[in-house]
Amino acid sequence: MKITHKTKLSTLLDKNPKAAELLFEAGMACVGCPMAMNETLEQGCLAHGMTKKEIDKLVKELNKLK
Repeated sequence: MKITHKTKLSTLLDKNPKAAELLFEAGMACVGCPMAMNETLEQGCLAHGMTKKEIDKLVKELNKLK
């Protein structure tokens, strides 16, 4: 599964639970919140003050996970 800025957090974590660790490291401790599960990766990142460049880097890192 290719992860993009528009990937829903719920889909991301369902397909790759290891992604939670990277999200926590990026400051997104809310990934367990039921409301966050309906957000896209980009929406969650922006809500936590991440820049476009930081989001791009996170997406690349998430796509490297196996």
